[in-house]
Amino acid sequence: MSDSPVRNRLLLLAAAVLFSTGGAAIKAATLTSWQVASFRSAVAAAVLYLFIPQARRGWSWRVWPVGVTYAATLVLFVLATRLTTAANAIYLQSTAPLYVIVFGPVFLRESVRRADVVFVAAIAAGMALVFTAQSQAAPSAPDPRTGNLLGAATGLSWACTVTGLRWLSRHRRQSAATATVVAGNIVGCLWALPMALPVARVTMADVLVIAYLGVFQIGLAYLCVATAILHVPAFEATAILLVEPALNPVWAWLIQGERPAAASIAGGAIILLATAAKTWWQARAG
Repeated sequence: MSDSPVRNRLLLLAAAVLFSTGGAAIKAATLTSWQVASFRSAVAAAVLYLFIPQARRGWSWRVWPVGVTYAATLVLFVLATRLTTAANAIYLQSTAPLYVIVFGPVFLRESVRRADVVFVAAIAAGMALVFTAQSQAAPSAPDPRTGNLLGAATGLSWACTVTGLRWLSRHRRQSAATATVVAGNIVGCLWALPMALPVARVTMADVLVIAYLGVFQIGLAYLCVATAILHVPAFEATAILLVEPALNPVWAWLIQGERPAAASIAGGAIILLATAAKTWWQARAG
């Protein structure tokens, strides 16, 4: 059953849906951003290490530098989500391919093709729309300008993580991917912990939110990905996982009543469509 096409595609869809709930769940906690980032990563690291066998294999010194960039992604995404709209935070993180195309030739000796230039231009246009959108401060997005900057930094750190994972695969360390996720959560927890302490007040709702984020939004979602990803073609997997940035703002709208600016939605749509088109082109060329 492990190679069932329907089952594996449903697992990837489930992962995308779980990932997509991160924005709304992060905003739901009354804890500080640093506390959410630290405690979420602590729970996720424990769940992944205990319940995913691959997480206990492939450890080497190479895991840690890539883990640091993943930790930056985890922490910056929480900080950005608490300051700007969930839509802007996830759309700006989705600009990572823009940087990956730049890093590829430098660190991985990957050539840039003409189609890549068109893709970069589309991503940049979408990013510009998100940044120039007139986002008003709101209870769930008190500082959109700073949050957008942190969101852009998340895109950069995620690009570094993707590049690092490719680098690990070049050294025949494919099994290190899950170990890198665990390492990133450990580093993220420790990085945010000094700013997270002391905890002045915590409610049962906060405990439930942190447990959900660590166990389900990261832990179970990654288990679904790790189980299914080897049995689904890369294009289909990428297309299915694009459900995450598409649904993320929907949950924030339903739960927090958050309404992103029209320009942000347009910019996000350009980013997601460009990513889907690029993935399709690569699959066709390959």
